Amino acid sequence: MPTAVVLLPSTTYRASDFLRAAEGLGIDLVVASEHPPPFDMGDRYLQVDCSDPTRAAEAIVALGDQVPIDGVVAADDAGVVAAAIAGRKLGVRANDPDAAAATRDKGLQRSILAKAEVPQPGFAMLSTFDDGREAAALLGYPLVLKPLDRSAGQGVIRVDGPDALGPALARVRSIVGESSTLLLEEYMTGNEVAVEGLVREGELTTLAVFDKPGATAGPYFPETILVTPSLLTESAQAECRRVAAAALTAMGIVHGPVHVEMKVEGERARVIEVAARSIGGLCSRSLNFGLLETTLETLILRNAIGLEKPELRREPTASGVLMVPIPRPGRLVSVEGLDRVRSLEHISAIDITTTPGSQVDPPPEGDRYLGFVFARGSERTRVEGALRQAMEIIEVVVE
Repeated sequence: MPTAVVLLPSTTYRASDFLRAAEGLGIDLVVASEHPPPFDMGDRYLQVDCSDPTRAAEAIVALGDQVPIDGVVAADDAGVVAAAIAGRKLGVRANDPDAAAATRDKGLQRSILAKAEVPQPGFAMLSTFDDGREAAALLGYPLVLKPLDRSAGQGVIRVDGPDALGPALARVRSIVGESSTLLLEEYMTGNEVAVEGLVREGELTTLAVFDKPGATAGPYFPETILVTPSLLTESAQAECRRVAAAALTAMGIVHGPVHVEMKVEGERARVIEVAARSIGGLCSRSLNFGLLETTLETLILRNAIGLEKPELRREPTASGVLMVPIPRPGRLVSVEGLDRVRSLEHISAIDITTTPGSQVDPPPEGDRYLGFVFARGSERTRVEGALRQAMEIIEVVVE
């Protein structure tokens, strides 16, 4: 029986999805995480600390001395470097650790993509004592200020003019640390999309192109709705695939799941950022493939251990997900209106992942979702409409 290791930080929600996928494939799956999962996994659990990728990788390699390991994959950003180090040491399919590390550093990404002339926004790096005014004047407003290593909109703020720059810098540094280097970049107009794919031997297979119809123009950038198939023209989608592949090649990503966020205006596509992992949270549940409704986690594990490519055509229906937004910081009391949402046509599932009593924060301070609402249907516009209606109905009570 093949054995795969999946790095799953305890803050992720996807352990059960990967375990079901492994069981369906007949794979012995070992979950590596900093804390044990909420259910007993016996010897299929390995304690690692993803904040120390070298030591985490050493633990996986030590396991490989006892049990042959056929693949290592990271389910979240935190594990991509450890997975790359362990994979290379074990001699299985893996990215170069430096390439994996570059996906965790937005500033390094920008430099690599600029050198390769991959379309992206203009940018500048701001050191600890840089007030950003000179760089902002050269780039031109509006701008986006962001940390180098955060996700889900944490620490990302739009800056519309010189008077807003100082307060934005102070706020971002209060979130990520006063000594942090920050990224200042041109604000890109256009439609926001995400390209979801798998890379094998350096070749990108696009699994889906998600539209983000709920994306805001700022000043903060919470994730809300993702829907596929995209309403972009075929030529615009082809350009997204081309630019995504060019970005991955430039960064040296040759294996595993990828998630590339982009802005598209007309036929022009530019990279927001590249991640060497699949779509976040429980959003993967919005995707099925082939006649047997194969999950994204199944495809990721198949790719990790080198099984032949299955049918990768996405299901013919439209699908999407709403990441339930947090209205304001405080203690979560309840999430109301879920029964009404369940009664809506095209709503297929609801999963609230945050327990009452938890402290919650919206972006730019926060980086978590309250939960997920899923929709499916024959018409793309109806799926999006159902998710928008769900967002209007749901009432999040915070005190």
